[in-house]
Amino acid sequence: MNILKFTSTNQKKVTTQAIKTLKAGGLIIYPTETCYGAGVDATNSQAVNKLLSYKTFRQGKPLSIAVADQKTAAKYVYINQTTNNLYQKFLPGPLTVISKSKHKTAPQIESSTNTIGIRIPDYPLIINLLKQFKKPITATSANVSYKKRPYSIKDILNNTSKKQQSLIDLIIDANTLPKRKPSTIVDTTLDDPLILRQGDSPVIDTPGCNLIAPRGVIQHLTTKSPQQTINLAQKLMLKHWNNLQKQPLIFLLIGDLGTGKTQFAKGIGKFLQIKQNINSPTYTISKEYNYNRHKIKGKFIHLDTWRLQNIQEFHQLNLVKELKPKNIMAIEWADRTLKPLLDLAEKSKSKLITIKLQTTKPTHRKLYIRS
Repeated sequence: MNILKFTSTNQKKVTTQAIKTLKAGGLIIYPTETCYGAGVDATNSQAVNKLLSYKTFRQGKPLSIAVADQKTAAKYVYINQTTNNLYQKFLPGPLTVISKSKHKTAPQIESSTNTIGIRIPDYPLIINLLKQFKKPITATSANVSYKKRPYSIKDILNNTSKKQQSLIDLIIDANTLPKRKPSTIVDTTLDDPLILRQGDSPVIDTPGCNLIAPRGVIQHLTTKSPQQTINLAQKLMLKHWNNLQKQPLIFLLIGDLGTGKTQFAKGIGKFLQIKQNINSPTYTISKEYNYNRHKIKGKFIHLDTWRLQNIQEFHQLNLVKELKPKNIMAIEWADRTLKPLLDLAEKSKSKLITIKLQTTKPTHRKLYIRS
């Protein structure tokens, strides 16, 4: 492991050594405007595998990439009008913009829905490095999974094993960085953008892109096909995957017949890699599915309360026994038993997400999401 101290007078030396390391398939630790990042050549599958070995428990989460500018980003992802607005107003800066991939990076970079997150760091050393390297590098934080966010090299070395440290080829030490939040993550693959993580980006008030909402405020999105509704469910599952390790997760699905509640449940099942077909449990009221996603095991409980005649029948389901960490519950027609469901969520300390679905055109659905 080579450690280079970055100063105002040795940028050329640091950049040259970093590029040499990246070209050789090496892993570098580098400073950004948020925290220290871990970078490899994002087009080199072997190098990306090295990074994944360093990070350990990724559990299927995609990686973001850092590029020098929007022109370079357009080589790797499709840029729509929403994406363009965000690039123009907020980048470079602490914002990760997710777009559809053009499949020109290592395949391990992409999400299960074929998307990639793009970062343009507001850090001159890294922008200069990216311009000279002429390829994207990975833009994940330099901490290993579930460890402290790294603002100093000491943070990294104190929270990694000797084996993990042996995978690092170069550390660019820029002293202790300001303790800022991570980047905000915004998915722009639908007509309306979806916040996947609230970070250090300022309030986004671009016309048509009013994204950064206080806790509990509703986001609204439009899906134009059943597949988009399925994909949206997968994105929300990924967003709340870390919550699920500590508390149960409940989706309240509210909407008329044919609005896409079951399609949303199918998306949850697909994310969890459940092989069985997910159908509406209208006649059985409840169906359970075991899942094993990246060695994390739990249950997906899918309910339909349409046929419940009274509140006593709801209580007889004894749902509280199923609400434990790593278990997910999705309830169709949740508005029919809303009060007891809210009480159940509070009692079990579940993470609660309410999805209201409306049909706007034969294949279009408007979704209002509160989490």
